[in-house]
Amino acid sequence: MSAIHIHADQSAELLGSSTDFNEIQQILSGIGVRFERWEADREIVPGMASEEILEAYRKEIERLKNEEGYVTVDVISLQPDHPEREALRQKFLSEHTHSEDEVRFFVDGEGMFYLHVEDKVYQVHCCKNDLISVPANITHWFDMGPAPRFTALRLFNNPEGWVANFTGSDIADRHPRFEPTTT
Repeated sequence: MSAIHIHADQSAELLGSSTDFNEIQQILSGIGVRFERWEADREIVPGMASEEILEAYRKEIERLKNEEGYVTVDVISLQPDHPEREALRQKFLSEHTHSEDEVRFFVDGEGMFYLHVEDKVYQVHCCKNDLISVPANITHWFDMGPAPRFTALRLFNNPEGWVANFTGSDIADRHPRFEPTTT
C-alpha cells in the first residue's frame, strides 16, 4: 500500500503520515511532485526481458513521452538474488539531484523514495501501480531494501539516462531504512 511519512530533516522526528492515496497525492503536489495511480495489469515475472516489459507498457510510455517530451526509457528490475543488489542499493541511498525529472512507474513490487525539501524529508512508499515524478533539482534518495523486489519503468529527457549529482550529505544515514512488506 502506498504511504507517506513526513520527518524533520535533522532529527528524523515523525511529523505526520498517511496511507490515503488522495492525501498523499495532495501533500506531494504541494512540493511539486507528481504522484498518480496507473494500472499495471500486465504480468511481470522475474527474469522477464526488458524489451517485453517495454512492449507491454508501450501505450503508457508513449503517453508520458507525449506529455513531457521524454526521449529515453528503460526498465530497472531487481530481485533478492541480483548479484549487484547491495552495490546498487548503496548507490541509490546517497542523497542526490538530477538536472531533469526522475520518473518511475512501478509495474511490480515496491520501493521507497525520500524527498528532502526545505526542512522535511518526505518518505514515499511506492508500490505496483504508482507513478512518481520527482522534479529536477529536488534532493532525494531511493531505498529498495536489503532484498529488492521491484520492476519500474524509468523515463528521461536526457539521452544518457540516469545521471546523479551527489550532494555528499549523510542525511540518508539519519533516516529509517526501507524494510519491504512483500515476500
